[in-house]
Amino acid sequence: MKRRLFFLAAVAVLISSCVAPDTRHRIVVSIPEQKLALLDNGALIATYPISTSRFAIGDLPGSRGTPLGELEIVKKIGGSAPSGMVFKDRRPTGEILTPDAPGRDPIVTRILWLRGLEAQNANAYGRYIYIHGTPEERNIGTRASFGCIRMRSHDVIQLYDIVGPRARVTIANETLGAMLPAMAAAPGPGGTTSVSSH
Repeated sequence: MKRRLFFLAAVAVLISSCVAPDTRHRIVVSIPEQKLALLDNGALIATYPISTSRFAIGDLPGSRGTPLGELEIVKKIGGSAPSGMVFKDRRPTGEILTPDAPGRDPIVTRILWLRGLEAQNANAYGRYIYIHGTPEERNIGTRASFGCIRMRSHDVIQLYDIVGPRARVTIANETLGAMLPAMAAAPGPGGTTSVSSH
């Protein structure tokens, strides 16, 4: 039995290591603007309102801060879940919440688990820093999270369906206008192209 479990674990690691990284898409998060931009081969294709930490900017354990710097999507969780599905320990519970359900603040809909690529965000993976859906959609656009990057369910589904594993994520304490000129090859009018309806 132990041999079989070891074999299955080895196969899972091999399969996950063979997944080609998504080098086409890049996510850029502006903490001052509480916005997330999605780039496709350098071109800005969408912007979304988000919510980052209400406590701090940084990656210290216990800080509940949103880490800065270069990260990547290391795991995608919940691809077949209905909008509003509640996740506990990254597993669907079967409960579905509507936006702004009173008295509840769990992770819902989708999870994009981030891993830091620099010393300044090396704790992000172990701190369970995600891009995820929230039922508290009324707070999107303000700093209201416990360190993660929160999105409306409709928006996180759209993002989840576009980006692949290992897509790069840049989180900065700067405006998108300051960051995107160096990253976006062809932004839309005024640099605010968006496929989001929000």
